[in-house]
Amino acid sequence: MKTKISRRSALKSVGGAIATFGILSSVNKQANAAEETKSKLKGNIHHSVSRWCYGKISLDDLCKACVDIGIESVELLGANEWPTVKKYGLTCAMCNGPDRIDYGFNRVEHHDDLVAKFEKAIPQVAEFGYPNIICFSGNRRGMSDEEGLENCVKGLKRLMPIAEKYKVTVVLELLNSKVNHKDYMADHSAWGVELCKKVGSERLKLLYDIYHMQIMEGDIIRTIRESGKYFGHYHTGGNPGRNEIDETQEIYYPAVMKAIVATGYKGFVGQEFVPKRDPLTSLRQAIMICDV
Repeated sequence: MKTKISRRSALKSVGGAIATFGILSSVNKQANAAEETKSKLKGNIHHSVSRWCYGKISLDDLCKACVDIGIESVELLGANEWPTVKKYGLTCAMCNGPDRIDYGFNRVEHHDDLVAKFEKAIPQVAEFGYPNIICFSGNRRGMSDEEGLENCVKGLKRLMPIAEKYKVTVVLELLNSKVNHKDYMADHSAWGVELCKKVGSERLKLLYDIYHMQIMEGDIIRTIRESGKYFGHYHTGGNPGRNEIDETQEIYYPAVMKAIVATGYKGFVGQEFVPKRDPLTSLRQAIMICDV
């Protein structure tokens, strides 16, 4: 028996098929774009991204995007977030520590508290197989840089035995005190390098934040060439504004990345800019800019 199909029903069926094809085509294009990005990555830079810059995106969705793009790490996470990144086969290249930017090792009266907390945190980082935990100098509040340096040496030397035992690197971040972190002590790379020399352990390194050090001292590539062995992690960010690292800002990141690769650095570079446009589009673009 023949079934009559009205013109309207036929058009609906054709329209539905076209719509379905359009959706599938869009999904396929997105998947192909992700695979194309991953296939283009050269492997000279291990890519990471700072979680705090993408607060409007769930951690699960950010991890999925990282897998698509080819990013290996989501960083600056607390212990409660580590299982999520591990679920997606990612690592956390820089774990949060128990201190704060304004409450660090430059004051002797902080040492007992901080050492006890780090001695608890470092084995937890090691248990998850993560490489680094962040720490800070603290603010000056009238203290000389010389006194603060010696105090940091005393406190961080107390941490080195447990860091060495568990093969976790304690990484002190260099930040600018001109724009973002007024009064922060570790605001020049030379101060941080001297700290590393005085502590004298391979388990203490510096987080060289390119954005922050561009503001404080510039001369980024020369500093990386001369002091790169003391840098255990890098962060990006466009200056001025800490936004996208494209042609809208003053740092030419391909040249900076080439300088990092030339030192033999095998660690991670964390994207730490605050996107002004579509976040994941900007993140994908930043990875391609830095993948030298």
